[in-house]
Amino acid sequence: MRSRLVASLLLLASCTALTAQTWSVRPKITGISHIAIYTSNPAATEHFYTVTVGAVKLPDPENPNGVIYLVGDKQWIEVLPLPPNSGINRLDHVAFTLGWPGVESMRKFLKAKGWAVPDRVTRSTDNCIRFDVLDPEGNKVEFTSAPVFAQINPPNIIGHHIIHVGFLVHDRAKEDTFYRALLGFNPYWFGGMKDDHVDWVSQQVPDGHDWLEYMINGSPTDTGIPASMSQQLLGVLDHFSIGEDSVDTALATLKAGGRLKDVKADESTKIGKDGKGQFNMYDPDGIRVELMNFHATEKPCCSPFTAQDPAR
Repeated sequence: MRSRLVASLLLLASCTALTAQTWSVRPKITGISHIAIYTSNPAATEHFYTVTVGAVKLPDPENPNGVIYLVGDKQWIEVLPLPPNSGINRLDHVAFTLGWPGVESMRKFLKAKGWAVPDRVTRSTDNCIRFDVLDPEGNKVEFTSAPVFAQINPPNIIGHHIIHVGFLVHDRAKEDTFYRALLGFNPYWFGGMKDDHVDWVSQQVPDGHDWLEYMINGSPTDTGIPASMSQQLLGVLDHFSIGEDSVDTALATLKAGGRLKDVKADESTKIGKDGKGQFNMYDPDGIRVELMNFHATEKPCCSPFTAQDPAR
């Protein structure tokens, strides 16, 4: 009897310790899961993401009114109907994949740190567990478990890895209180159109090499989308990037297949300020899809890279 009592107490103590640990330890953030955007023209958007990008269309496990376009079995673009009174905004949320000890632990971790979180996580039809929060500037961020899709390799996909997502940011320091100080994102690179000015700040997820890019516009006192901003400029800022071994080869593939017909896009590839080759094209609502080389071929301006590049 005494041995059973001791065993029960030890089990209770270990469970209590595990519970406390999962509240105090930030779960691993391993990469980008997806980006969710709005469309005002579903047919044109479908053509862009299935033909130009080459993704595979599937029902949306989160929202029955949406669809997803798989880049592979781990990442996708979620496309939702344009809500009423949305103005020029076409970004709903960005999402990051969590590892151990999981999504519920992240919810409890953020709650323990004083961050506003929902009362519970949700489970969608793909069996992923998810919840959303707002970052300091009100951008919606989703944390999700890894998907359980069958192995999918879209035959015409122009690239197999979403390496970064970016969106409009006004106050770098305010955003850093969430992404850097609380979530542990790591510095990767920063730069600007001029060497002495910072327009872009990239920081990698703490347990992988995908990154989030602040697209800094306006002043720290600004909030929301400026009234003077055009939908075209907002689409440049709110974007995602697909990694390439060679953007020149990717562009040649798009041209050879006639996949850029009626698509707004750059005339040619170029070398960005970070020294990486890139090519920009835009979906029918103006969201920028950036093809970017995994590795720099020229010296970056403004700052060196301070972490390992993502890979295919």
